[in-house]
Amino acid sequence: MFLDTPPIPHRGQASDMGELLDLIAHTSTRPRYAFMVLSLIAEIARPDGSAGPMVMHGGRATLLRDWLCDALAPMGARDPKRLMLTEKVRAEVMISGKAPEEPQAVEEAIAAEVHERIRKSGKTNLSRAVSELVQAGLIRRHYQGFRVDHHNRGAGRHVVYALVGRARCLMGRSSPSPLPPVIDRRQGELRLN
Repeated sequence: MFLDTPPIPHRGQASDMGELLDLIAHTSTRPRYAFMVLSLIAEIARPDGSAGPMVMHGGRATLLRDWLCDALAPMGARDPKRLMLTEKVRAEVMISGKAPEEPQAVEEAIAAEVHERIRKSGKTNLSRAVSELVQAGLIRRHYQGFRVDHHNRGAGRHVVYALVGRARCLMGRSSPSPLPPVIDRRQGELRLN
C-alpha cells in the first residue's frame, strides 16, 4: 500500500545560473576563468548590462580591461611562472645597471615592471575569454572613443562589454551588506554555554 506523500511546496522558478554554467563549460576552454570574467563584468555593469570603457576605482577612472586584469591578477599569485617572472625581472633590473641605489626603490621598480608584464599577458587571456563569451552569446562587445570609423579597432578607442542572454542573471547578485554585529552590553554575568 502506498502512502500519499504531501506535495513539495513550490519554491519559485529556478534561475538561469545552472544553464549559464553549463553553457560556459561547453563553450570555453577555461570555463572557471571565463566565469570569473563574466562575474566581474556583472559586478560593475550599469542597469542596461554594459560596463566600460572606464571604471571608477579608488576615486579615479581606469580602463575596463586594465581593471579586469588587475582584479584577476591575484588568482595567479602562487603560480610558479609568476614567481619565476619576479625573479627574471629582478635579474634584468640588476644587470641593466639602471637599478636605483635605494633597496626600497629597487623593489618598487621590480614590482612596477612585474605589474605591467602581468597586465599585458592578462589582456591576452582576457581577450581570449571574452571572445569565447561573445561566441557563446553571453557578451556583446563594442568600442567607444576617439576614432569611430577606423579599420583598426584599437585606434584610440576602448572596449565596452554588455551582458546579454543568460549572463544577465548575474546582474544584481551582489551580496547584501552584512548585518551589524550584535553587541552584548551585559556586564558582571558569567554565561555558561
